[in-house]
Amino acid sequence: MSDNNATYYVPAQSPWPIVGAVGFFLVAVGSGNLVTQISKTGEAGWGQLVLLAGLIVLFIMMFGWFRDQIKESQTGLHSAQLGISYRQGMSWFIFSEVMFFAAFFGALFYTRTISVPWLAGAGNNAMTAQILWPTFEAIWPLTETPSGKTTQAMGYWGLPLINTLILLTSSITIHFAHVGLEKGKRQQMSWMMGFTILLGFAFLTLQVEEYIHAYQDLGLTLDSGVYGNTFFLLTGFHGLHVTLGTLFLIVIFFRILAGHFNAKNHFAFQSASWYWHFVDVVWLCLFIFVYII
Repeated sequence: MSDNNATYYVPAQSPWPIVGAVGFFLVAVGSGNLVTQISKTGEAGWGQLVLLAGLIVLFIMMFGWFRDQIKESQTGLHSAQLGISYRQGMSWFIFSEVMFFAAFFGALFYTRTISVPWLAGAGNNAMTAQILWPTFEAIWPLTETPSGKTTQAMGYWGLPLINTLILLTSSITIHFAHVGLEKGKRQQMSWMMGFTILLGFAFLTLQVEEYIHAYQDLGLTLDSGVYGNTFFLLTGFHGLHVTLGTLFLIVIFFRILAGHFNAKNHFAFQSASWYWHFVDVVWLCLFIFVYII
């Protein structure tokens, strides 16, 4: 056995994966019930309590898991070989996230290019279209449901455009934070990371404003047909990823203040930067295909 293999650090068994799985299960059940009850009765029901419990469990999991990882890193237990494993793991994780969003963009593509023309009688479906929805027109966004409920489309100007500029700016600030780290300019690194976190909070705040505007002014809700479903599905999951990314950046920010990183050893910082750039690219695709086209 070579020295590299002999000194490969194998972490001790950890309870945090199963704790995280329980937390995500509670979040899924709670949010599903919450959305269903609000759509049906206008009241939250027990789903909000389960969702809150799931979020608390996830917070405990993240705090504990980050604490253990930071302790291992700062005590010198992580070898170069383990660093390669971490980079491979983060790369595969981001790839899985790409596939996650690709499935939703695929559903959007299928709806717009196949389902909508089919329902309007494209091809040999004229008779079927007359039976299912005789007055249907193949346009997008679909602002009318079979029940007759109408909504308005969300334009790309205003809040969506501002949020796009915010995320593009945040990619620049986190890049200069990385540059500051590599050049040993810790003040630049701290300020740029702080600006990135503030931009993340600004994005999430404006997205909440956008959702309020959609519900109150446009009638764009989760039960307003396939357009409303795809809109909230894509933007909502992206907002969740921005939230997780912002939490990730906050942890890195406090580690920066504690002096944990240097030019040669900063994979945690690098992985947070990768993830943040990923959510920015996803938003650009979302902005083009959901808001503009």
